[in-house]
Amino acid sequence: MGTVPGTTPTATFRIPLIALIGVYALAICATPVAFAVPGLQVLYALPVGLTVWLLRTRTVADADALVAHRVLRSRRLPWSEIDGLRVQERSWVRVVLSTGEEVELPAVRARDLPVLALVSGGRIDDPSAAPE
Repeated sequence: MGTVPGTTPTATFRIPLIALIGVYALAICATPVAFAVPGLQVLYALPVGLTVWLLRTRTVADADALVAHRVLRSRRLPWSEIDGLRVQERSWVRVVLSTGEEVELPAVRARDLPVLALVSGGRIDDPSAAPE
């Protein structure tokens, strides 16, 4: 989360890019198999796809809205349309909209809720805050 005087706070939640090391290791390990038989170079599609997914998938929160970025599309969720949050059993966070629809927030976990509460400007309660 970064703040500059005179601007509103923003937070970007993403999968750590250190995961790219595993993707590149997969590409290196696939090389002997990919060139063993003609046509198996298609195996490189998996590391390329994983790289695109890691670089594109994220959630950006600011004072106006949440933006859930997926590989092929993004969805802007204004705070005025959000009724609440739902934490899944594996601590993934979903937004509950005023229409009743639930939208998963990519890379946002239960441990990120205090940051999300701070960026929301009080629209979401901080679950870790001490009761008054």
